[in-house]
Amino acid sequence: MATKTKSEAKVPVLKGQEAPAEAKVLQYVKKMNRPYGAVDVAANLKGAVPKTATQKILVALAEKGELVQKTYGKTTFFVANQANMESIPGEKITAIESEIKSIEEENKLLAVEIKSSAAELAKVKTTPTNIDLQNQIEQTEAAIAEMTARLEPLRSGAPPISAEDLAQVNADWTKWRAEWVRRKKIFTTFWHMISDTLPPQEARVLEEDLGIELDTPEHCAIERELLAQKSGNSLKRKRC
Repeated sequence: MATKTKSEAKVPVLKGQEAPAEAKVLQYVKKMNRPYGAVDVAANLKGAVPKTATQKILVALAEKGELVQKTYGKTTFFVANQANMESIPGEKITAIESEIKSIEEENKLLAVEIKSSAAELAKVKTTPTNIDLQNQIEQTEAAIAEMTARLEPLRSGAPPISAEDLAQVNADWTKWRAEWVRRKKIFTTFWHMISDTLPPQEARVLEEDLGIELDTPEHCAIERELLAQKSGNSLKRKRC
């Protein structure tokens, strides 16, 4: 069986009023230099000193003048006696303040550097990758090849579509589209008369039984594209 790691090892429990337990409690309260209750001290010491013993030790230290005991309502707090704390010479305070100021200036420079790096990172993230660039190149080359193939008949001398033929195609398209719109309107009217009284599921079943094929998204896309190309004529644009 593997031995426990150092972090997993149990904290040794120090007994009651013995010097090691008292010294540990006093050392912790002085180090933190802030008010604590007995429960907090025992918890923060990871159970090295039992809670009951911690309360007794804190009271004893307060009686010795090592700690100051304050009571707020039903809660008692203990804090290190500031009179016993080592005073810091003025020169050391000045040095600490100077060090703090230097660190703050360094932090400002680092903040500017972080901001610049973050902007550069955002720019890099929006830049196409090598794979994206390769895909774009392939798509462009495919488009060029398609356009070249379409131009090849003209380059070889094939006659272009005459204005008359183009006008006839447009006229036929307008004629048959109007017929399509008329028939679709008739169908829609009758279909609503039939299906409005049916639940949606039964309406779909009836639609399949009658072999009705509605316009697919592809048909609607073609219709919109053709209408966009003819937006200059007098034909009103209708949705699928």
